[in-house]
Amino acid sequence: MLTDPVFYAVSIPAVLLYGVAKGGFGGAVAILAVPLMALMMSPAQAAAILLPILVVMDLVVIYSYRGHFDGRALKLLLPGALLGVLLGYALADSMNESYMRLLVGVVALAFGTQALLGWLSRSGREHNPWYAMMFGSLSGFTSFSIHAGGPPLTMYLLPKQLPPMVFAGTAGLFFWVVNLLKLPPYYALGQFTTENLLYSLVLVPFAPIGVLLGRQLVRISNPQVYYRLIAFFLLLVGCKLIFDGYTGLQVVDTAPGS
Repeated sequence: MLTDPVFYAVSIPAVLLYGVAKGGFGGAVAILAVPLMALMMSPAQAAAILLPILVVMDLVVIYSYRGHFDGRALKLLLPGALLGVLLGYALADSMNESYMRLLVGVVALAFGTQALLGWLSRSGREHNPWYAMMFGSLSGFTSFSIHAGGPPLTMYLLPKQLPPMVFAGTAGLFFWVVNLLKLPPYYALGQFTTENLLYSLVLVPFAPIGVLLGRQLVRISNPQVYYRLIAFFLLLVGCKLIFDGYTGLQVVDTAPGS
């Protein structure tokens, strides 16, 4: 596959897209990277190749946004994220990914629409331990299971109206921890083959380029425009998750013996 130009044609844009999103611009739209790479390989292999690259991206994000984060948000969200990753690992062989995509997609679509129309509750601006546990767990679980941890985290952070740099830095630290937590279970599931790690090594130089581009876009963004874009991307991602979930269920329903 390393000699196939199509591999680079789909994988390099996917890594750059993920990097821009991790750099803070677009947030939840990062989940489009796996489907893009899945044009060339299985989604499971694409996710396995991306995970080591994401850890490198996270380190670049942490350095780029050093000092810009909401410690209270991280303290409340990370215990739930740990629970979600553990649950994802426990259910790795039995989880129906299509139903999960539909669930997250519907919630993301509704939340993104509310945010664009300015209907988010003012009470959501305050930290709430129960909401943080719920969204943190959902983010950890969906990040492990279907690589869609961005929308749940965005749904918790968006109403807080954090400065864009703080929003991006908080998300970067959150997913650095989540991705580190995912490494041992992915290894236990046999995802880190020599072949996949070689592909990761070839693509990793593009990781910091995407992150630094995303950071530059955040730095020059107007906060009001930035959050409307985040809400818009959340809405788009919700639509894609609903489409993918529905399509997956249709394939199962039409399979022989179903």
